[in-house]
Amino acid sequence: MKFALSLVGLVLLALILPFFLPDAGKQAGVDPNTNLPWQIALDGQGGSTVFGLQPGVSTLADVRRQLGDGIDVAIIAEPNEMGMLEGYYSQVALGFVLAKVIVTVDAKSELISEMRDRALKAKHMESATRKITLHPDDLAAIQNMPVKAISVIPTVNLDEATVIQRFGPPGERLAVSEKRAHLLYPEKGLDVVVDGDGKELLQYVAPRSFADLREPLNKPEGEKSPAQ
Repeated sequence: MKFALSLVGLVLLALILPFFLPDAGKQAGVDPNTNLPWQIALDGQGGSTVFGLQPGVSTLADVRRQLGDGIDVAIIAEPNEMGMLEGYYSQVALGFVLAKVIVTVDAKSELISEMRDRALKAKHMESATRKITLHPDDLAAIQNMPVKAISVIPTVNLDEATVIQRFGPPGERLAVSEKRAHLLYPEKGLDVVVDGDGKELLQYVAPRSFADLREPLNKPEGEKSPAQ
């Protein structure tokens, strides 16, 4: 029994350790001390830089240069919705933190509708969500469009105390349930969703655009997207 408990403790330590010891999760060719999720630079004019990118300014091409070419770009649509133009990385090294990364391209509904008409195919994902593959001409055309939001899902689970240690006390805490809450940092343009039963989610926008993160949280639960 003591051996089993010790083994469980070692596994938990291995999962959490990278958030406290910079060298523990070091990746080849990646500086473990840069581009970390809590390293947010503010420009004093409502803008920010995180992971070497400026939400609302940096383009999809900039994202490729900064995070790599392994990005899957598609329209992601819930039932009866036009959808969002998103780029997805299954794994990115953000300093010593490994994470899934999703970037949301700032595309108007009219443009998304046109791209859907030219799309090659649609694939159903979980919960009837559809992934719509873009026509190659559209995929090339959107490279210079700005990215308005960056979402990060770390591979390790974070508790609220760890988030506060790294990011500081939130400006607002909005409880969704007993185990799920939004920690809101309007001055950083950041919403951290902590979830005792699932993965945590970090959502970044330019601080001047923080209302894009905050206002949807006022909607009834049934009207919110899964990310919220």
